[in-house]
Amino acid sequence: MPVLSVAMPAHNEAENIVDVLSDAVAVLEHIEPDYEIVVVDDGSTDGTANLVHQFAETHERVRLVRHQLNQGYGAAVWTGLTSSSGDKRFFTDADGQFKLEELRLLLAEMPPADFVAGYRRVRQDPFMRKLNGWGWCWLVNGLFGYAARDIDCAFKLMRREVIESLPVKSRGATFSAELLVRARRAGFIFREVGVSHLPRTKGSPSGAKLKVIVRAFKELLLLWRELKSHPQPRIRTSAEPAAVLTHP
Repeated sequence: MPVLSVAMPAHNEAENIVDVLSDAVAVLEHIEPDYEIVVVDDGSTDGTANLVHQFAETHERVRLVRHQLNQGYGAAVWTGLTSSSGDKRFFTDADGQFKLEELRLLLAEMPPADFVAGYRRVRQDPFMRKLNGWGWCWLVNGLFGYAARDIDCAFKLMRREVIESLPVKSRGATFSAELLVRARRAGFIFREVGVSHLPRTKGSPSGAKLKVIVRAFKELLLLWRELKSHPQPRIRTSAEPAAVLTHP
């Protein structure tokens, strides 16, 4: 059982995946040598899975899990987190927009934290993506109470217990929102850490597609109805503050 598991969802990231994995291996060897990387290919059609398979043949700590059909961002992240075996589980995207060495900042908060969420200090995305992200955060925090400063920042670290105890059902873009909401309501000790964000230089994002947006709102409505009708019980309690913003 490794100390740290890194889950990477990947959908049509053939232009990025080898560089991202090479960087991840180099960084993790220094941060936590007892690690594994689980790449979940979510029905890619551009050869992403083949590139990961070839990379894993010469890097024993990297392994590939495949969805034969595209199931959605949340499904890929959840498969990665639940297919991992580490006591600490981290996920980030395979698009090269984060500096993996900044995982050190999140690890420094654990313990006492059970769940550490990164937030993009300066988001390097087109204006409309930033506007949509702001609106989504406002909506989620308004419906459920404060969940996080940057709901969909793909730079999150948590203890194994968080994954094993929460019934996260969203498999689309609402996944991060549901994970945060359920973790906060369960009473897990939570921290937020500012991280760098880089512009995407290769590949194309898929989060702005209409079907992705419609699915996200449907999943959010289902979550709101469920928690309104059946409030989630607390798993643990703590006198710690609800959130502490560090490294601004």
